[in-house]
Amino acid sequence: MARIISIFNQKGGVGKTTSVVNIASALGKLGKKVLVVDIDPQGNATSGLGVDKNSHKTIYSLLLNSNFEDGYLKETSSKNVSLIPANSELAGTEVELVNLEDRELRLKNALEKFENDFDYILIDPPPSLGQLSINALVASDSIIIPIQAEYYALEGVSELVKTYNLVKDTLNKDLEIEGVLISMFDGRNNLALEVLEEVKKYFKSKVFKTSIPRNIRVAEAPSYGLSVIDYDENSKGAKAYMKIAKEIVRNNKR
Repeated sequence: MARIISIFNQKGGVGKTTSVVNIASALGKLGKKVLVVDIDPQGNATSGLGVDKNSHKTIYSLLLNSNFEDGYLKETSSKNVSLIPANSELAGTEVELVNLEDRELRLKNALEKFENDFDYILIDPPPSLGQLSINALVASDSIIIPIQAEYYALEGVSELVKTYNLVKDTLNKDLEIEGVLISMFDGRNNLALEVLEEVKKYFKSKVFKTSIPRNIRVAEAPSYGLSVIDYDENSKGAKAYMKIAKEIVRNNKR
C-alpha cells in the first residue's frame, strides 16, 4: 500500500510544487512507482511534469463526482511517475465542497482506488488553508514541510504547525511529519545558516539531512515540462533531490 505524503506549506514561494515534482521524479528513478496528485488550481505540478492542463479528467471530477472510471492517471515526463492533473476548473471547488457531508474525506476516498498500485502518492495542495488543503492532510500518512532559507522563513510556521495539530487531533490522528525540507539554500550565506539552525531548533530530528541549494537548473526545468532530474541529472539540484528521495525511502524502509 502506498505511503501518502502531502508537501504542505500555507506560505507560497517556498518551493512546494518544485519539491513535489522533483521528489516524485527522484523516487521514480530509484525504481519506486509514484503517483502525483495535483490539487492546486494553479496546476503547476501538472505542467511541471509535462502534462496538458486542459485534460478532460482531472482531480476536480474525482472530488466532486466520485467518478471512478478509468482515464484519470496520466503518464508524465518522468520514469515510473503518473499524475492526476489539475487546472483552474478546481478554483471553485472550495465552495462546492462546503455543503457536502463528507467534504473532508473526498480525496481520501478517491485515492483508495489507486493506493495499492503505487509505492508513494505525493499530493500538491494549494498554499492556503481551505477545503482542498484539509482534504490533502486528511488523506495523507505524513507531510513534508518545505521552508525557504530566507529571512521570513519561520514566519507562519507556528500557524502551519497549529493547522497540522488541529487536523491530527480532529480528523487524522495518524498524520505524521515526514520531514522538513530547506529549499533555496546557500551555505556561503550566514543568514541561510542561521535559518537552518533555527529550523533545527524548532523541528529537531525532523529536518532532512540534505538541503536543496539555489540552482538555476531547478528553476529552468519546469519551462520544459521536466523535473530537474530529467533536465540535468548532474546538476547540484538534481543530486540534492536524489539524496532527499533516498532519505525518504530509508525512513520508510520501502
